[in-house]
Amino acid sequence: MSGFGRWVEDFEAAARRRQEVGDPDFAGRARLRPAIVRSVQRFQVGEAGDGANLIAKAGGGDYGRAVRLFVKEEQNHARLLELLLSSAGATTIKSHWSDVVFVRLRRALGLRLELMVLLIAEVVALRYYRALRDGAGDALTSEVAGRILADEERHVPFHCLRLRDSFAGWPGPVRTAVTGVWWVLLAGAVVVVAWDHGPALRHLGVTRRGFVTDVAVLFKSALTAVQDRRNSLLPSQTIGS
Repeated sequence: MSGFGRWVEDFEAAARRRQEVGDPDFAGRARLRPAIVRSVQRFQVGEAGDGANLIAKAGGGDYGRAVRLFVKEEQNHARLLELLLSSAGATTIKSHWSDVVFVRLRRALGLRLELMVLLIAEVVALRYYRALRDGAGDALTSEVAGRILADEERHVPFHCLRLRDSFAGWPGPVRTAVTGVWWVLLAGAVVVVAWDHGPALRHLGVTRRGFVTDVAVLFKSALTAVQDRRNSLLPSQTIGS
């Protein structure tokens, strides 16, 4: 079985586990500070895309099937965040400028660039949902964030595997140049998120500088996984918090 065939099995097993466990108890009221509500609203928008562009680029086969299952997990995150906001007496928002920028950049070229930008978003999400899980001071919010975080920890090696295959055979100097550009994209994205979500991060016990530093460490681990062909990057591995 191919590496992506195993990922199909992993995504299918995760879907079965979600069905067996069911949703968190949203009957209770989540208690969130206004700054955290606004922050969650912005992340909810980012999770809510239909993934059609990525699915079209992924094509068929095991990888295409795995991507479709990945998109369903992301859409489930959006659903959970919407229910969490509702339990806090808040609504979702239709759009946010930061998500518009991410989406346009992802769609600018082919699958490789889309995954490069997507990996940045996933690494940022790792640190964000860890902060939300540990610092919200609300049991329902912690449970929702913990579930999403567990999925995101699996998503990073999934994307790393496809990117590693995509870069295979490239000359060393070209890979080095691409990695440099990738770091620039990461720096721009994480600084924007840290600035935009700064008030919420402060309530969650994370400084802007600490957030940026932690994301950079996670991104470095992800790049190592992309570049190390000895690493199997199977579903049993996580890269994250």
